[in-house]
Order: sequence, then structure tokens, then C-alpha cells
Amino acid sequence: MTLIAEYGSILLILACLFGFFMAWGVGANDVANAMGTSVGSRALTIKQAIFIAIVFEFLGAYLAGGSVTQTIRSGIIDAEAISPDQMVFGMMASLLAAGTWLLVASIKGWPVSTTHSIIGAVIGFGAVGVSMEAVHWEGVTPIVASWVISPLLSGIVAFMIFISVHRLILDTENPFSNAKRYVPFYMFAVGFVVTILTLTKGLKHIGLDLSGWQSLGLAVIAGILVAGLGVTLLSRIKADPEADKNFHFASVEKVFAVLMIFTACAMAFAHGSNDVANAVGPLAAIVGVLHSGGEVASKSLVPGWVLLLGAIGIVVGLATYGYRVIATIGKHITELTPSRGFAAELATATTVVGASSIGLPISTTHTLVGAVLGVGLARGIGALNLRVIGTIFSSWVVTLPAGAILSIIYFYILTGIFS
Repeated sequence: MTLIAEYGSILLILACLFGFFMAWGVGANDVANAMGTSVGSRALTIKQAIFIAIVFEFLGAYLAGGSVTQTIRSGIIDAEAISPDQMVFGMMASLLAAGTWLLVASIKGWPVSTTHSIIGAVIGFGAVGVSMEAVHWEGVTPIVASWVISPLLSGIVAFMIFISVHRLILDTENPFSNAKRYVPFYMFAVGFVVTILTLTKGLKHIGLDLSGWQSLGLAVIAGILVAGLGVTLLSRIKADPEADKNFHFASVEKVFAVLMIFTACAMAFAHGSNDVANAVGPLAAIVGVLHSGGEVASKSLVPGWVLLLGAIGIVVGLATYGYRVIATIGKHITELTPSRGFAAELATATTVVGASSIGLPISTTHTLVGAVLGVGLARGIGALNLRVIGTIFSSWVVTLPAGAILSIIYFYILTGIFS
């Protein structure tokens, strides 16, 4: 009789608790990346940011979180080289290890990568607890590459968006009227990008399988609706000559503050769709083994309730502890205004949702920091706080080995308790 058959119910309850703990860590630490720019540029208050994040993180995690979950669950560890007991204890240890590291980082206010934490943890138990051959090292390579590519890509996209804002709006004779003219097009882009990527890849696991043309049509409609809503909101904004005397673009930034609400929603949705996998990927693997009576399947559908548990965990983490890291991200890398924050957020959302759609678990932290750096560089290197950036980079380097070491320790503790 295997340990799984003997302790099945206890292991399932523990796995759900550990998965929830990890999802809490994602909410407490990583959601700040989605909201930090909005708060830092004063487009949203902390309370408004948390409310938006709760709604859209939940939707992103539940509706579009299935694709990346497959990669975390079966793309890193060879399902055939590992026993059911090892899979269950290893994934439980990974969740607990990554959750522990995120708890430490959140208390310190460090914005670390939840993706690094869980991947480091899974590699750690696989390499030491099973064997070096059990780890799909060739599957790890594109994930590691994405840690370099994603900040670079989002930095370039953010740089280009911000330059377009300068050309079309800020460097013109009448920036305020040009802001009102061109901002609805940016709003259309926000609605279109998030909708097309969600529909084409994200909704398969809930049984909604649309053709390319259907998805394109719906994305265009979503973009038009978002732009239409934006035009209505923008019509209420009037130029403020007094404020413009102190800061030439004060009225223009009011227009961008409206746009930031839309990009904040897109950003939260993108983050939920990509980063819920960090919590529910290992949990889905455990549930698959326990439900099949001990068979390690390389692929199976992620149960809806597992995504739901991850989505709720993220929301609870954000509501209880998220404000700490929001303050770090939003105010310390570079001085943000709504127009700069918008460029960073749209670039990040596009990169993250795009990566989710091809099943690549990239780090939202890396992507957003890359985008904020891109916006900062558009104004010159002096606009960046290099000391803070150095601290952030250091915390990224430490995260992978920290996840791996904690995972190995927890793996031996769990196998010791239940064997």
C-alpha cells in the first residue's frame, strides 16, 4: 500500500493549504507589480488599486490561467522518472518553500519573482530528492531565457510607446487637445491586446474554443467598447490653466490618469493569468496523482476548483499585505507620471499575456522593471534610481537558490513524517 493510498485525504488537505499559502504570497508580493505604477503615478489611490486588482486578478487567474499551469506542472520535471509519492511530496515541498520565501520578501518589502521562487523549488526537489535526470533541463532553458528576454522586450515596447506619446502629444503645440484626440487609440490597444490574447489561448480549459476570426472580431469589439467608455470619461476632463502654470503637462496627465485605470485593469488581468500558475501548477499535479490513485500523468486538465483556490489566495494576499511592496515598486525606481506609468503598464501587460498564451511562465517583476527602466531611459539614465535597481536585481539572484534550498529541506521533512 503506497503512502498516497494510506494518507490520501490528509495529503490533499495539506496540499490545498500549501497551495493557498503560495497563492497568498503571489498576492502579497507580486500583485504590487501590477499596481505599483498606478499608485506611484498617483493615478489611483492604494484602496482603488487593491479593489481593481481583486476583481481583475481573479478574472485573469480563473479564466486565462490554464495554459501556463501545464508548463509549471509537467514541463520542468519528467513525469516518468518520478514515483507518485515523490511527485506529491516534492510538489508540496515546492509550494511550501516558495510560499515561505515570498513571506520573507513581502515582510522586507522586496519585489521578488514568484516565478523564480516556484521554479527554483521544483528544480531543487527534482534534482536532489529524485535525480538530476528527472529535471527537464532543456525545458528549463527557455524559461531562464525568458528572464532576460521579457524585461528586454517590455523595455523596448515601453520605450517605443513613450516616444510615441512624446511625438503625438507632449511635444506638440497643444498637448491637451492632442491627448484627448489620441488617448482613445491607446485605450483601444489596451482592450484589443488583452482580449485577443485571452480568447486565442486562455479559455480552452473552460470549454470555450473560438476560431481565430471570431477571437479577432471580439477583440476589436472589446477595443471599441473600452475606447468608447474612455471617450465618455475624457469628455468630463477640462484643462486647468492654473495647474499648467506650475507643471506644463498637468492637464495632459489628467487625461493619462483616466487611461491608467484601463491599463491597471489589463495589467491585473495579465498578471493573474500568468502568475496563478505558480501556485496552482504544483497543486494541480498533486490533485492529479491523488485522484488517479497514484498515477503520474504528464498532462491532465486543471480542475476549475484548483484555479478558483489560487485566485482566492491571490486576492487574500493582496488585500492583507500587498500595500507594502506596492509602495516600494511605485515610488523608488524612477519618478512616474500617468503618461510614463501608462507606457510601462501597457508594455508589461502585452508581454505577460503574450507569454502566457504560448505557455511560457515569465516573471511579471522582471517584465515590469524592464518596462519602467525603458520609460526611465527615454528620459536619460539620470532619471533612474540605480541603487534601488541594484537591490531589486540582487533579490532576483537570491530567489532561485533560496527556493531550491528550502524545497529540499521541506521535501526531506515531509517524506520523514509520512514514511
